[in-house]
Amino acid sequence: MLRITDISPEQPVLIAGPTASGKSGLALNIAEAQGGVIVNADALQVYSDWRLLTARPSVEEETRAPHRLYGHIKGTHPFSVGEWLSEVKALLSHSDERLIIVGGTGLYFSALTEGLADIPPTPAEVRQEADGLRLAGQLEAMIAALDAETRAKIDVQNPMRVQRAWEVQQTTGRGLAAWQDDTPAPLLALEQAQPLVMNADRDWLNARIEQRFDFMLREGALEEAQANLASWSPDKPSSKAIGARELIAHLQGEISLKEARAQAIIASRQYAKRQRTWFRARMQAWQSLDPQS
Repeated sequence: MLRITDISPEQPVLIAGPTASGKSGLALNIAEAQGGVIVNADALQVYSDWRLLTARPSVEEETRAPHRLYGHIKGTHPFSVGEWLSEVKALLSHSDERLIIVGGTGLYFSALTEGLADIPPTPAEVRQEADGLRLAGQLEAMIAALDAETRAKIDVQNPMRVQRAWEVQQTTGRGLAAWQDDTPAPLLALEQAQPLVMNADRDWLNARIEQRFDFMLREGALEEAQANLASWSPDKPSSKAIGARELIAHLQGEISLKEARAQAIIASRQYAKRQRTWFRARMQAWQSLDPQS
């Protein structure tokens, strides 16, 4: 069992974990006990239009410790891992306090601790073409257009990973794998930080996910969806918030609230499974924590 006293107040702390595993609570406990700035490492919590459904810290929690990179991006902006890394670099350079970086986006943590290839940004017209191909179900054609090394490295079952690789190849004429082979030194090497990863039991986590979604509904998640209804588009980056699509479908009269709740819980559990798979494969050097202890 990890005690706060086991954590050095000097080095940055990294806390990764699947959704609903209690990582944000741990970050807040550390910040209150030792000081520090809590920094978001969740790709959906950066967006301003979904506080409840993305489980961003509450207003009350934000008064208890400094929080950065939460809800500061418009929902229409395709915020990239490179942009996130640049913002963290600025915090590392200018903050007088130790950073406590917490979230569930494994790609953010790998970019931070392993380095990120300096790939040119994707032009709007290439992104538009890629979106069109993905939405038209042309994933196999996009995969076929990739070089063999990139195809072997990426998760070809993940449409967004395939799209990203396709965009890089179309934009630069060079495969994503080749860019990654030229990755510069990391911004924060693992040995310079205290890396912690929540290793949550599946059944315990599934129950937590269900409880948390019911809490979100009680706190006003349906009202949050109503506020987003007029500007809703499934293509908006922030629309990937789990539960958003389901609650919007309910508000549009397509499904009942009971069905929206059930579908959102299933989607959240599936997302947690993907997160746990990533963490097991990529974070073996991190200190594993049992959130039940």
